[in-house]
Amino acid sequence: MLQSMNISFDAAEIRTSTDVKLYGDGATLADFARLYREGLVTGFTTNPSLMRRAGVSDYATFARDLLDVIPDMPISFEVIADDFSEMRRQALLLASWGPNVYVKIPITNTKRQSSLPLIAELSAMGVKVNVTAILTLEQVAGAVEALDPATPAVISIFAGRIADTGVDPMPIMRAAVAMAGLRPNAEVLWASIREVLNIYQAQDCGCQIITATPELLKKLDMAGKDLTDLSAETVAMFDTDARAAGYKL
Repeated sequence: MLQSMNISFDAAEIRTSTDVKLYGDGATLADFARLYREGLVTGFTTNPSLMRRAGVSDYATFARDLLDVIPDMPISFEVIADDFSEMRRQALLLASWGPNVYVKIPITNTKRQSSLPLIAELSAMGVKVNVTAILTLEQVAGAVEALDPATPAVISIFAGRIADTGVDPMPIMRAAVAMAGLRPNAEVLWASIREVLNIYQAQDCGCQIITATPELLKKLDMAGKDLTDLSAETVAMFDTDARAAGYKL
């Protein structure tokens, strides 16, 4: 008789694990404030696309309000320029807003020009950089080399987007963690999470951080759930919805 595999730790253990840190990912002040109050996460990330979808109209006001609510956890804000000199100006401005601010710099600009010289300069200045939009090990290697060993940093690898192309991200993430070991102050972040399973995968790969949306974080209560019970609940859901809709055949 087939038996479901036992999960080694439950939702509560995920939330408190020292091996993988959960960060909230989004752009809604109310959601971030709730996650902060509940102690469900230990940091936050956002980006211009999330902010636009959330209806944020004033970047600076949103960021300042967020920092007022969350003054003591890492928060990553992204530059919104494509020119490197303007990126540099914005990065220094963002970093000045608080000691818990990490500045997200994309690995390239839209012209596919490398951001590594700027990343190296900022990191050497003591700016906490979150190198973002990474999808290849070549990009990881460049980021690791550019980061100052003494400055905290994050290397954000979009594992979910890698998986969307049909490529298994696990070998890439494992190799990235090994490469980042040359920079003890740099943490590897599993970005673009798609499902709760990714949290277990990130832990298995040795990633220090994984980001998750508030919607996905709600699914943590399902971690470790008995699959037979879940099957019965699914059948009951179908039955309830069919009756509520008044369907007849």
